[in-house]
Amino acid sequence: MGHREDLLAGAVRCLREKGYARTTARDIVAASGTNLASIGYHYGSTQSLLNAAVFQAMEDFGAEIGQVMRADAGPGGPALERFERFWAHVIDSFRANPGVWAATFDVFGVAQRDPQVRAAVAQGIEDGRSLWARALYGLDADRDDQRVARAVGSLHQALLSGVLIQWLIDPDRAPAAADLAAALLTIAGQICADQGMRPGDPRPDEESDAPEPRQVGSI
Repeated sequence: MGHREDLLAGAVRCLREKGYARTTARDIVAASGTNLASIGYHYGSTQSLLNAAVFQAMEDFGAEIGQVMRADAGPGGPALERFERFWAHVIDSFRANPGVWAATFDVFGVAQRDPQVRAAVAQGIEDGRSLWARALYGLDADRDDQRVARAVGSLHQALLSGVLIQWLIDPDRAPAAADLAAALLTIAGQICADQGMRPGDPRPDEESDAPEPRQVGSI
């Protein structure tokens, strides 16, 4: 690898070991085997390099989760099983890389002041929506109802942030994957019961769109 790639790999390593706020330029240089001048030449500043490292770590995580979900629980498996497996892998990543995940909040703060970082974060969120909807439920915004696919992905993005905060702040009482799956099943059961439905039944608005059955002898 060249110095640019070495610096990025070193910065990602520092994020995992020390976190965003405690990582210095000298830490990155030591981890990458480069020099201080290389940071300015390739990235402009230490903060820009750290931001790039967070994006790289999140991109690696997304690729890893996508690969795991396609291999372990494809769209043909039970949806609740896919949901639980997904969260098991996510929580494993929270435990293994708390510094990287905590760094995402630092980047969110930077994004409020830096339009380029804001655009990159926004695109990362949008990519995440597509990944969760496609990997977990086989929903593709290019093929299926785009509004529904994005809504499903957005729900998982919201869960991701909320569950992450719980694991960072209070890991002893944070929910496990099985807890989240049980909660989802309970909520779905109550919604279906309120509407006089069973899980898997068509919604009333879907039934209203269906053609009226023909009467015997009608034309």
